[in-house]
Amino acid sequence: MKTLSYTLSLVSVFLFCSGFYWGFFAHQRINRLAVFTLPPSIAAFYKHNIDYITEASVNPDKRRFSVVEEAPRHYIDLDHYGDSAIHTMPRSWQEAVAKYTEDTLKAYGILPWHINKMYFQLRDAFATKDRQRILRLSAEIGHYVADAHVPLHTTENYNGQLTGQHGIHAFWESRLPELFSDNYDFLVGQAEYIENIQQEAWKAIATSHRAVDSVLSLERKLSVKFEERRFSFETKGKQTVRVYAREYATAYHKILEGMVEKQMRSAIKVTGSIWYTAWVDAGQPDIKSLINHTPTEEELKKSREELEQWKQSIVEARPHEN
Repeated sequence: MKTLSYTLSLVSVFLFCSGFYWGFFAHQRINRLAVFTLPPSIAAFYKHNIDYITEASVNPDKRRFSVVEEAPRHYIDLDHYGDSAIHTMPRSWQEAVAKYTEDTLKAYGILPWHINKMYFQLRDAFATKDRQRILRLSAEIGHYVADAHVPLHTTENYNGQLTGQHGIHAFWESRLPELFSDNYDFLVGQAEYIENIQQEAWKAIATSHRAVDSVLSLERKLSVKFEERRFSFETKGKQTVRVYAREYATAYHKILEGMVEKQMRSAIKVTGSIWYTAWVDAGQPDIKSLINHTPTEEELKKSREELEQWKQSIVEARPHEN
């Protein structure tokens, strides 16, 4: 009996502690639905590759355990920089480094700046018609954009560990979407051109950060009412795992008043819009021809050379390209 109890405890600890990101379920759903926001000019290419876009959405999380520099790309601990950080932190990477040092930024997360960096990489991949890079970067941009829409990705108290709410991270971003997102309205409209990707990333971060207090305080108050009824056991595959009880999850989801749905909807729209913007800024290349064609290395080399020539001809960059 003790052995069983110990095993179940380990499983539950893994379940709660490993959820420092949108659950695989939510990441995949966000990427998949973002494909349907795209205009006909690029929708065919993405729809043809929708399975890859969906499945590869979780690749950045898989790298977190093998690539040292990966983890800071998924969050930014704004409260480390003070109560007004969302208003005072420099939006540009160069200015932020000058103010805080690169080591400090990487220690407390670089999510909004990484989204901007990924946009430029995707733009260049479109310009060179590099099919594999377009797909990989598109899938991974969707991942980071989704992370920017998780309130607990913007605070040092990312898993409620500072307030006695350990496990709330996976509760909010995994358990709730898995239980309730089938009833969400995911008709978010068509992707739109974004004038400033860097500012758009910060806009998502700001909205998420403003919700941190509600995410934590509402769960804390609710837990007092439920006491020992907060958890239950469910069978997942061949394992029995300790999870937040459906009744408790339903009550929490209700008092959040649509927060999870709102954040998922925004993540879908912003993801599709960044894909679209990168394509437009690359000169709107014809990518329908790439649906069933993988460029040769020689073709890619030529495209990269043309891209460098194109970059050198840019006289005045838009604000978000500085």
